[in-house]
Amino acid sequence: MVSLARSPWLGWLVGVVITRMSFLLPVQRLRETDKVLAFHHPHPAYPFHVLLVPKQSIPSLMAVTSEDGAFLLELFQVVQSVVQEFGLEKKGYRLICNGGKNQDIPHLHFHLIAETDPLTGR
Repeated sequence: MVSLARSPWLGWLVGVVITRMSFLLPVQRLRETDKVLAFHHPHPAYPFHVLLVPKQSIPSLMAVTSEDGAFLLELFQVVQSVVQEFGLEKKGYRLICNGGKNQDIPHLHFHLIAETDPLTGR
């Protein structure tokens, strides 16, 4: 199963779904722009866990080029708005991008996490 998750085929499929059919994803959307989709992680590993995914096919952080500047700017604007909406700056947060053998899905994505859920305080 892990080898399938890391396969280029799955990366291509995820890219197609995110790029062309993101409206079909059964996720709780926080933000959706032309270039970024942000949603609550369906299987959170932290009390507050949001995924931020480019709506273009980028397999990993190492594949980002200077031509992706508009995406990166929009990504950080979305991160800032989610941090502000949930008051994460005061409580603390992390933005994580896994790579290499630590990246389970071959499509660039970021995890915005916090040790405390700002809604429940837990």
